[in-house]
Amino acid sequence: MDRGIWAIWFDVAENDRTEFFDWFHNSYLPELTAKPGHAWAAHYRVTGGGPDMNKLGEMLKRADMAEIGDQTGSQNVMLVGAASPHLFFQTDAARLEENQSSETRNMLKLRQGVREAIFSEEARITGPDYGSGTPGGVPGPAIQMGSFRMGDAEEEKTLATWYAQYRLPYMANMPGCIATRKLLSVAGWAKHSVLYEYTSLEARLQNFEIPHEAHALDEKEFTGRIVRMTIHAPGSPSIGERVWPPVQASETGVS
Repeated sequence: MDRGIWAIWFDVAENDRTEFFDWFHNSYLPELTAKPGHAWAAHYRVTGGGPDMNKLGEMLKRADMAEIGDQTGSQNVMLVGAASPHLFFQTDAARLEENQSSETRNMLKLRQGVREAIFSEEARITGPDYGSGTPGGVPGPAIQMGSFRMGDAEEEKTLATWYAQYRLPYMANMPGCIATRKLLSVAGWAKHSVLYEYTSLEARLQNFEIPHEAHALDEKEFTGRIVRMTIHAPGSPSIGERVWPPVQASETGVS
């Protein structure tokens, strides 16, 4: 069970990356994975999508910087899964500074633009490639993760209808889709998030962005109307590949 998701978006200065990621991958994330109650931990490097996604990113409404402040990290996404989002708020929670070693606190200070959110899973579908075998339930080799708000209550209803009747049914049948999770915020700027899991960035581009997500560019399409209602966090949607744990050949369909 991993219905709780702890997400952190962050950047790291170029001259700190070797030191930070060596520690991050070899010490911090393994420790998080081993903590009782945590189902898995993962790190994704944001690479971006194809041409249509770049066009979409330019037209999306963005969060008011007065609300976001300096929480503009967009190069990396750390995800941790747990049975419930409430685990991340308990007195022994790993995210609380008082439960971290001095080394951990010092290393985490190397991150820049840190933006944190805790989500609860609202709905999940599995795709045709669900059986590809991710280690320990960690999300797939490639992801797209949007984080956003809507303008008003009526738009919230329209969004829920779109996911239930259009987006999630498509993902359930899309080649290269492992799973899709619709998330709701427990804490953090964004109220909504969606975590798409793919066997590869190539599968995402060929089977999702080009034939499906491109409809967002047309304001007459259902998807086009929806995206024009959304207000996204900096860098959202985050499109990237998993760096830790390392991707196994069986996850990508390569034997």
